Amino acid sequence: MSNGRGKKFFGWFFGIAFVGLAIWFFFKFYFVFGAGVKAGELNLFVYKGYVFKTYEGRLIQAGYNSKNSNATIQSNEFNFSVKDENVARQLERCAGKTVELHYKEYLGALPWRGMSCYVVDSVLSVSTSTEPLPFPVTEGE
Repeated sequence: MSNGRGKKFFGWFFGIAFVGLAIWFFFKFYFVFGAGVKAGELNLFVYKGYVFKTYEGRLIQAGYNSKNSNATIQSNEFNFSVKDENVARQLERCAGKTVELHYKEYLGALPWRGMSCYVVDSVLSVSTSTEPLPFPVTEGE
């Protein structure tokens, strides 16, 4: 009789563990943690991968980001993935242009979805960067 109890216990234990693992997997890789819009100059857009070919891009945002206490200044970069072919075709023609992208943020990356936790799902606007500098540039200063 105790052998039957042990089988029931292990059955319940593995069933609960499986359901818990499935819930964790869903929240880690499929739950949309956040969504938003990023704008900047499209610096890089490539189709790459060994097994799973994915579209990967990099957006250079206006402004600067100093991540450490040194005097070094770094530009703000937004690395993203694209899984929709139509969005990828739009972005392939936008290198060097200012784009506004809508994205979804996941807590983890999947190899068939891309290398980034940020997945762009639409292009909101595209423009050429022709704005003048916000300050006058003079030589010798």
